[in-house]
Amino acid sequence: MKSNFLIEKHFSVATHLIKKAIQIKLSLEEFILLIYFEDALDKTFQVERIKEATNLTEEQILIAFNSLMKQRLIEMKTEKDMDGRLIEMIQLDPFYEDLLEETKKMEQEHTKIDIYASFETEFGRPISSMEYEIIGAWIEKGFTEELILGALREAVYNGVTNLRYIDKILYEWQKKGYKTMKEVKSGLMKREEVKVNPLFDYNWLDENEE
Repeated sequence: MKSNFLIEKHFSVATHLIKKAIQIKLSLEEFILLIYFEDALDKTFQVERIKEATNLTEEQILIAFNSLMKQRLIEMKTEKDMDGRLIEMIQLDPFYEDLLEETKKMEQEHTKIDIYASFETEFGRPISSMEYEIIGAWIEKGFTEELILGALREAVYNGVTNLRYIDKILYEWQKKGYKTMKEVKSGLMKREEVKVNPLFDYNWLDENEE
C-alpha cells in the first residue's frame, strides 16, 4: 500500500524534498511523514488522520515523527486558531532553513570557482595559494562577484596584475558605497578629472579624498 500512497492520495512531491531526503538518508517512513506535513493543509499532529492519509501504522508514525524532531527537520509551534484556542502546529521551517543555508554555500562555492578561474585567465598564470586566500577573503567580506570581476578587469586594463591594486579598487568602491558596476560607472562619470574612458583610465593607488 505504501508504494501507491502518492498516487492514491495525490500528494505533491517537490524535487528539493527528494534530493534532501536522499542526501540525509531519511527512512521511507520519515520521508512519507515529511511529505505529509509539507502537503497537508491541517498541520496539526493527529495520528489517526496521518494513518488514513499515509497508510503508516501508529508505531511507524511516532518513530518517524520523533526522528524528524531529533534531526530538527520539523518543529512544533503553538498558534491560535480562529476561535482563539491554542493549538500545536507542525512546521518545516528548520528543514527549509537548512536547505537554504546549504544552497547558499553551494552558490558561494560555485562563485569562488568562477572567480578563481577568471583571475587565472586574466593573469595568464595559475594563482598562488596566498592569492587564493585573498580572493576568498573578499568574498567572505561580502564583495559581489560582479564587483570583484569588475575590479579585476579594470586592473588588467591598466596593465596591473597584482591583488594589492585590485584590493585598493575594491576598498575605494566600498568607501563610496558602490554595490554594482553600474553605480561605479555612474560615480566615476561625475568626477571632473575623468573625461575619457571613466571606468578604466584611472589610477586608484593615487586616489585622494575629495
